[in-house]
Amino acid sequence: MPTPPVSPAYSSINRAYNSVFRPGKLSLGLVVPIEANRNNPVPTMAQHLERVQLAERLGFAAVWLRDVPFNVPSFGDAGQLFDPFVYLGLLAGQTERIALGVASIVLPLRHPAHVAKAAATADVLSGGRLLLGVASGDRPDEYPALNLPFENRGARFRDSFDYIRRMSETAPEFANAYGQPGRGMDMLPKPVGGQLPLLITGGSQQAPEWAAAHGDGWMLYPRPPATQAQLIRNWNDRVIDAGRSPQPVMQSLYVDLLDDPDAAPRPIHLGLQTGVRYLIEHLQALEAAGINHVALNLRFNQTPIEQTLQQLADALLPQFHS
Repeated sequence: MPTPPVSPAYSSINRAYNSVFRPGKLSLGLVVPIEANRNNPVPTMAQHLERVQLAERLGFAAVWLRDVPFNVPSFGDAGQLFDPFVYLGLLAGQTERIALGVASIVLPLRHPAHVAKAAATADVLSGGRLLLGVASGDRPDEYPALNLPFENRGARFRDSFDYIRRMSETAPEFANAYGQPGRGMDMLPKPVGGQLPLLITGGSQQAPEWAAAHGDGWMLYPRPPATQAQLIRNWNDRVIDAGRSPQPVMQSLYVDLLDDPDAAPRPIHLGLQTGVRYLIEHLQALEAAGINHVALNLRFNQTPIEQTLQQLADALLPQFHS
């Protein structure tokens, strides 16, 4: 396995960003709910807090929530049920070290002032442990429920992104489609590190050059390591062309971990059913491709969750930085 090239250090933003993302290294997180619910779009949320706390004790780098306002039948996944920002407040008070991520807030469905206020609050309450993924949204059924157009979500995403960025400034004055802050008004609290770490999901209806010029990182969907490597090379080139320092890349991965450590891999939806030895090889290949963080999703896992978490921690965390 080739050694991944070591890039210059990433910018320092907050505790979560600085610990989860390191050049040439891969860290591991978990998608919430940490639960197997392959046959039901609605999770039970049983032991949801205890499992997040267990993930922290075992040494996983992050947990990731999602923004799923409606249980859309065609989508088949209700997420973690709870509003992500309310849930972040609970997790901020019930954990100490683990990074708290959202993958991802659908910006066109929310006013950016509310997103900026809630996200900065979660960042402060957690001591700088927030990672905020942002997206344009991929569930058309949600937009008419909020009386919003689906077609122009790309433009609204850009305006929302800019609005949230400006809210980190002191009493900013500007105008865009979402409003015209001014007259000395200010939004408090400010993020711990002076800005929110905003990670752009997929294309988010934007030109690749725009994403590379503005995002604090890129969230990819699972693909073979060779494909990811080419995408990341292109991303890195665009980041350099934008005159910026390097920016990290992460992805999710559904995993059904089998008891047999030598079990051969079999593809499942957006991931793998496999034994732990091949899983290590696959993650090493992603690390060599330039992936800095993988959020493991155990929705399709067939063995008891606590057993799987312990097995993953014992086998994977010594191999990858956490």
